[in-house]
Amino acid sequence: MIAFSSPAAAQVYSEYEGRIAEEQVRAAALGKDLFAHRDEFLLPVGPEVGAFLHSLILARRPARLLELGTSYGYSTLILADAARQVDARLVTMELADYKQAEARRQISNAGLAGSVEFRLGDAVAMTHADTGADFEFVLLDIWKELYVPCLQAFYPKLAAEGIVAADNMVEPVYARDSARAYRQALGNLSDMQTTLLPIGSGIELSVRWPAGHHKL
Repeated sequence: MIAFSSPAAAQVYSEYEGRIAEEQVRAAALGKDLFAHRDEFLLPVGPEVGAFLHSLILARRPARLLELGTSYGYSTLILADAARQVDARLVTMELADYKQAEARRQISNAGLAGSVEFRLGDAVAMTHADTGADFEFVLLDIWKELYVPCLQAFYPKLAAEGIVAADNMVEPVYARDSARAYRQALGNLSDMQTTLLPIGSGIELSVRWPAGHHKL
């Protein structure tokens, strides 16, 4: 269970859960045609991963968070609620304006708009262009072929001891080549410690641990 900070946030989360249940029925009906309609679905990290990320933020207390892939705002809600509880700021990036519009509506309904900065456009380009403070927490949940370019964009802006959570490391099957490429790219960075967590669709949890830090 996620310990939301307000009844309004919990209500919005309940609405997302309802949508997920409806979409599971629709996805089963679409069968092999599901991929062609993927932009119409939430494609959420799911409750187990959501609860884990929410708790991790409360425990780690990052000051600045980055979400790559707002989509319809499911994980944005979870990150924003945790951000508000630790007085942090979430930057979330999305390419599709209609998805961002829905996410904005739901975040406003949850009373969390003051904790979120929405950015619309190419996530890789916008991350490269960011001039704010280093990110202390990153959720990577964008189209999987962009994982390595996104890593290259946010890595120079990742704080020491900054955390990166990348979704879909195991599922879906068609994304596994991109997941492997991302894990290989992480392995080439000497100051990144990383592990695969078998929750949800598979989360790669990584920490930037620069030379000179004591061993974990």
